[in-house]
Amino acid sequence: MTGMEFLPVLFMVAGIVLVAMATLFVSSLLRPSNPYPAKNMPYECGMDPAGEAAGGRFRVQFFILAILLVVFDVEAMFLFPWAVVLKEIGLVGYVEM
Repeated sequence: MTGMEFLPVLFMVAGIVLVAMATLFVSSLLRPSNPYPAKNMPYECGMDPAGEAAGGRFRVQFFILAILLVVFDVEAMFLFPWAVVLKEIGLVGYVEM
């Protein structure tokens, strides 16, 4: 295989990145920027925020936990087929994984 075979894939990835960056740039230029305190407060059905939401933003630890769950679920999904063919691939396949 030569590098020329992957050239169309490289162009496609470069085009996708270029379009994504251009979209983010144009949207940052066109969006209105008028923040005020009431706009940045958490919304609870028209009532004043209570409990943890009254202090401002939520903590990020819960989102990190969710991301870790997704990462390890995907890893477990790939471990099952590997375990099924472990006898066939032998020691070399075990060491490579």
